[in-house]
Amino acid sequence: MKTIKFFLLTVAVLSMSFIVPDTRLTSAERKYAVDLLQENKDKILQKVNGLTAEQLNFKADANSWSIAECLEHIATSETKIFAQSQASLKEPADPSKRSEVKVTDIDIVKMVSDRSTKRKAEPELVPNGKFGSFDGIVREFKTARDNNIYYLKTTTDDLRNHYNDFPFGKIDAYQTILLMTAHSIRHTAQIDEVMKNPNFPKKNP
Repeated sequence: MKTIKFFLLTVAVLSMSFIVPDTRLTSAERKYAVDLLQENKDKILQKVNGLTAEQLNFKADANSWSIAECLEHIATSETKIFAQSQASLKEPADPSKRSEVKVTDIDIVKMVSDRSTKRKAEPELVPNGKFGSFDGIVREFKTARDNNIYYLKTTTDDLRNHYNDFPFGKIDAYQTILLMTAHSIRHTAQIDEVMKNPNFPKKNP
């Protein structure tokens, strides 16, 4: 009898040692990211819908971006930053580095979306008309955003134990996607600024 009990106990211990921890995003984490992505997508498309070519290409001054250029920058950055998040998954997961992540998810969104401090875009992210037309920009943005929303809804990747390093510190792969979204929110606010300029072209009556 003791032998049987010992055997069952041993099997139980060995079974526990092979249990793989669930590293998938929680429902709350998925919802937070997906809602941000979807709300921002809807807001952008609503803002640019029906604008004339003159309005889309209006610049407050020679050093400012137009609405078309803002959206091109958003679309280009979406692809680049999401790729950064995915590249981190090629490295082994490392829960021991969690302590090096000093910012919360909400901190990331607030910090990056804040336009009180202006930043210069990296050369490869400066708008240059690469998508051919404004319709091309919109298609590129919608495709990238829809793909990213689908990914967040369905992924089983361990986004919390893979990391990216930024000038402000280390963040995990999930937070990198939040950074991508906050960056888009930041430049959506820039679109608002262009539209509020007193010289912004008015629609024909």
